Amino acid sequence: MATSPFKFVNEVRSEISKVVWPTRREVMLTTVMVFVMATLTAIFFALVDVLIRFGLQGILGAFG
Repeated sequence: MATSPFKFVNEVRSEISKVVWPTRREVMLTTVMVFVMATLTAIFFALVDVLIRFGLQGILGAFG
């Protein structure tokens, strides 16, 4: 079933009018939260890396 271009454009406009855009404050807040979580994740994995490296060096040092 083919839809006319005019009807399609009207339906698109109708759907776009339903979109709720975030406020500037909401965008800034979620951006800061993403950076905080990314930093915490990086710190966590850096600590895990250090612990694994320390453990492996201890194990390999005992046998080497």
